[in-house]
Amino acid sequence: MKLFAASRVGGRYEHSEFPPTADILRKRSQKGADEIWEGRPKWRSTDLYRAARAGHITMDVTALDMNAAYLSALKTWLPIGKLVHSEGNHHDPKRSGVHLVDPGEWSTPDLPSPLGARQQPGPLWITEPTLRALIRCAKMDLCNAPKIMESWTSGASEGLLEKMRRALATVRDEAIANNDSVTTEYIKSMYSKFVSTIGESAANREIRRPDWMHTIRSQAFVNLWLKAHKAHKAGLTVVQMSGTDELHVSGAWREVFPEGRGLSQVKAKNVYTLGGNE
Repeated sequence: MKLFAASRVGGRYEHSEFPPTADILRKRSQKGADEIWEGRPKWRSTDLYRAARAGHITMDVTALDMNAAYLSALKTWLPIGKLVHSEGNHHDPKRSGVHLVDPGEWSTPDLPSPLGARQQPGPLWITEPTLRALIRCAKMDLCNAPKIMESWTSGASEGLLEKMRRALATVRDEAIANNDSVTTEYIKSMYSKFVSTIGESAANREIRRPDWMHTIRSQAFVNLWLKAHKAHKAGLTVVQMSGTDELHVSGAWREVFPEGRGLSQVKAKNVYTLGGNE
């Protein structure tokens, strides 16, 4: 939090640290959750796995790991002030928050939906990154356009955490170059703890922004989906996508993604044969 405060010195916007919490963002119990769906993925290509189990196909698959997913996700449109309620099917790209939407039907079976592991149909509350991803998908004819029913939003900025993100990324790059695993893990702990405690956490008394927490997490999941779409568009077969940072693909992935430990790079976790031991 000290690093965040230092990064905001001279900032263009004065953000609210303890705005009134909209009911939709309140936990239903002390150990429960609120009603926001972050879009965490847990997807497998059912057609490929069915064909593999039947012995019709065999393919080599590489499990790719996205580096520092939450650090990259700090670059996202965050609400600046308190969230204000509105109704109607209208999206203002200069605002950010949470939205009750009817997402419509996903019509691309060989690519996961940005909604992640959700199975049941009907309206749900989602964050800004998920809504923007669905709107983008609709423009690419991957799904029907989402219908916004109501929203809680504020004026927004994509740069609220940018100075902090750059500082952490710079130190991380230096630590990796120097084989300094202690600093690398410390940096990971810093941004992970920041994201996990800026909501309704007793571990952080300096800010209460559950909307920020949900938005950053959702942005990490959307970033992973964007990698899956890039792979799909480049001709790779998307086999599986899960968690915050795991994408399984088949094909010449090094021609699509740069390999390494940088924020824009990916690592290969393991290689397996679908239709072999799967």
